[in-house]
Amino acid sequence: MMMRTERSPGVKLLFVGLVGFVLLVPLLMVYALVSDRQHQARVAQDSITAGWGGPQTLGGPVLVIPYTEETTQTETRNGQNISRRITARRELYLSPQSHDVATTLQPEVRKKSIYETVTYLATTKGEAQFALPDDLERLDVDPASLRLAESELRFGVSDPRGLQGDAAATIAGEALSLKPGKGPMESGGSGFHGYLEWDGEGTLAVDYSYSLRGSRSLSLVPRGGQTDWAVNSTWAHPSFTGGFLPDAREVGDDGFSAEWSIANLALGRSIASTADTGVVENAGGMATPPPPPVRVSAYAEGASGGQIAEVRLIEPVDLYSQVDRSVKYGFLVIGFTFLTFLMFDLVAGARVAAAEYLLTGAGLVLFFVLLLAFAEVIGFTAAFAGATLAIVGLLTAYSMAVLGTKKRAMTVGAILLGLYASLYVLLSLEALSLLIGSVMLFVALAGVMYATRNIDWSSVGGRKDEEAEEPAA
Repeated sequence: MMMRTERSPGVKLLFVGLVGFVLLVPLLMVYALVSDRQHQARVAQDSITAGWGGPQTLGGPVLVIPYTEETTQTETRNGQNISRRITARRELYLSPQSHDVATTLQPEVRKKSIYETVTYLATTKGEAQFALPDDLERLDVDPASLRLAESELRFGVSDPRGLQGDAAATIAGEALSLKPGKGPMESGGSGFHGYLEWDGEGTLAVDYSYSLRGSRSLSLVPRGGQTDWAVNSTWAHPSFTGGFLPDAREVGDDGFSAEWSIANLALGRSIASTADTGVVENAGGMATPPPPPVRVSAYAEGASGGQIAEVRLIEPVDLYSQVDRSVKYGFLVIGFTFLTFLMFDLVAGARVAAAEYLLTGAGLVLFFVLLLAFAEVIGFTAAFAGATLAIVGLLTAYSMAVLGTKKRAMTVGAILLGLYASLYVLLSLEALSLLIGSVMLFVALAGVMYATRNIDWSSVGGRKDEEAEEPAA
């Protein structure tokens, strides 16, 4: 007569939970692996754009007019006050009264090994109208002190590596000689400029155009009276961010177009200023803090916001973001699978050992490693389908040996297919993922409650006789 000790259902449940908790360690290692691969992808993307151009921010044109300022300085020497007049050179910054810009983006996907990023060639054409304000005295600027013959026209480009050789600017049909550097502050001081002579009368009309290489995003810093910006591209996946969203947009499979119209009142910046910061000065002569600063980083994508209009050329599917989200659901997949094995153990009498739980959990964790590895090569959808078939096939075959019958193994396989299909739906419907996940958990909990309604969880297994029960003495 052979005897064995049967664990209570409560102990089995606690044991399964402990094994699942142990599997959190490799699951967290996979999560770290995803972050590491994402970092490597960003490094590779930066190397792709190193000789091409990074995210671009456009600023200007800004008309800079030097002027002289005389001040009186008083010093005390040997008990006597001595006054002297000091003449200093200052600069007056004029933003355009109106500024119309049109940009065409020609996207290109560039690759390095298994990594890729979106680059573009931006062709920009613009018209700007400048005029001297009537209230220069409010800025303590004497119109007679302006050196109009030494005026400069400055254009801002955050990453000048992308500038092509076709940059041109004309005034009344006369071409300006453009030189590198001396861009406005919103582009970090980088860009190009040209010298011009102006009599200060009427309106100064400037026409300009240039081509610019960049990657991932393009931003415009509006300044002046009225800024109108139109962008069109054949890229079908734009994202509009920044402090100003487009007034009109059209997005389709053949590309997109967007239009911004930004007034000076929305900027809160004076058209004329004695500093290249756009500080608004009030009637009391006190400086009012400007709106949030614009992004001026030349080679890095900073946080969007401030006073910029921005369009990003995004990837239709960010595979690292998708894999990262799927790993976060990993413990639920492990939990549902272990729960299935536990139900077969408690209800159907199939004994599942600790090693069998661990091996099954290892297979479930391996799914996410396969998903990441193949997604980098063949894309997320194909990788998800391949990893699902591989792991479901492996665990179904293993379950046949663990649970003892083909029917039980096929049940486990069907449940795994349902879990991975549900996981894919959760990843695809990001906005409804919480709702769908909550319903799934409710249904699973209800099923477990129903299947275990007759189980005495607190009972302690005694010693069972596998052949016959001894008669009472």
